[in-house]
Amino acid sequence: MSGNALTKKQRLNFSKGNRKKSEGLKSVAFLLPASILLLIFFISPMVMTVFYSFTNLALTGAAAQNLEFVGFQNFIQMFQDPRFQTSVYRTLVFLFFSAIVGQCFLGFLIAFLMREKNKHFRRIVGITVIAAWVTPEIVAAFNWVVFLGEGGTANWFLGLLGFEPIAFMFAFPMISVIIANVWRGTAFSMMVFQAALDDISKDIEEAAAIDGANRWHILWNVTIPMVKGTIGTNMMLVTLQTLGVFTLIFTMTGGGPGDSTMTLPVFMYQQAFVSFQLGYGTAISLVLLLMGAVFSLIYMKFLDMKV
Repeated sequence: MSGNALTKKQRLNFSKGNRKKSEGLKSVAFLLPASILLLIFFISPMVMTVFYSFTNLALTGAAAQNLEFVGFQNFIQMFQDPRFQTSVYRTLVFLFFSAIVGQCFLGFLIAFLMREKNKHFRRIVGITVIAAWVTPEIVAAFNWVVFLGEGGTANWFLGLLGFEPIAFMFAFPMISVIIANVWRGTAFSMMVFQAALDDISKDIEEAAAIDGANRWHILWNVTIPMVKGTIGTNMMLVTLQTLGVFTLIFTMTGGGPGDSTMTLPVFMYQQAFVSFQLGYGTAISLVLLLMGAVFSLIYMKFLDMKV
């Protein structure tokens, strides 16, 4: 009897093992297509970028036919290049005022002010703000070029007020591209914060008000701490998106006048596809990727984010 019982137990364990193995194979089968796409369109290009950043890859000249490993030569050249240093500075300025001060702060402000409004008002404001976000980047860029042009709407308003027309794209190029990017990207932050604020129970804020807290204290000590994770996640996403902004800046200013709006994506494009130095361009893109990773780690550290 004990032998038969042991045999039944072994059969049961064997059956459970086969079932788990079958479920594991099914899971692998379901994940395989996504894994293949991830390998082809994400991991492989990243590996190639790292490899080519250490080569003299070029589109023309002798280097186009004779690919050579040059070690850290591209990075040494990069950090000694004054235009690269200027591009890093311009990128940080554009990132700070466009992403952190502009999109995140303005998006939170709009979402917060819309909390107590009726649904019709929220719908009108939401549609108005989201309309800019769904506009293709190049279309938004051309709209702002026309709006800020010498004969554009901005100068038309200035003329009504008795002021002389201003060449905004030449007098204030960085401010122009920052405003354009804030106008287009604020809707994303607004929707993220609106969803987070709507999940906060009003009972908590009402209890704080009963205890004597004013509106500012409730915002700073109750509301913001409760959406701290959302703030960090949004800042990370907006930062990564802003670091990669190319079409808007290139269409509006081309990185000029001079180097006044030369951010890293624009500088990378010029080195890779105007000067035809693809190896140097991929090295710049690798630095841009590392900058995004550093900012993400900073947000996760100081905002105590968990992933």
